[in-house]
Amino acid sequence: MTVDHAGSAPTRKRRWARWALGVPLALIHAPNALVVYALLRYPPQGSWDHQGYTGSAMLALVSLTLSVIGLLITLVPPVRRTLGTWWLAPPVVLGAIAWIRMATLE
Repeated sequence: MTVDHAGSAPTRKRRWARWALGVPLALIHAPNALVVYALLRYPPQGSWDHQGYTGSAMLALVSLTLSVIGLLITLVPPVRRTLGTWWLAPPVVLGAIAWIRMATLE
């Protein structure tokens, strides 16, 4: 029984490339998820809470910024080929939640 090592080198390189590209994206998506959680968990207390509205708007802006950064990194062709298109889901979903929350603040 012979083992063909020629096919294992691209797999090993691809594994390291996934780690090298996936860890920075995860480091962007994790704080973004925490910001969206805080945005949804701690709403303004009432119509009189101007600081709460300002804080919620700022959290939504931070989340949208992190979502755009994550989306732009994921859309780079080598990253998209290496990691796959499912990595587009976290920034799109988190950005949509932040956008909807910011739009519903009154």
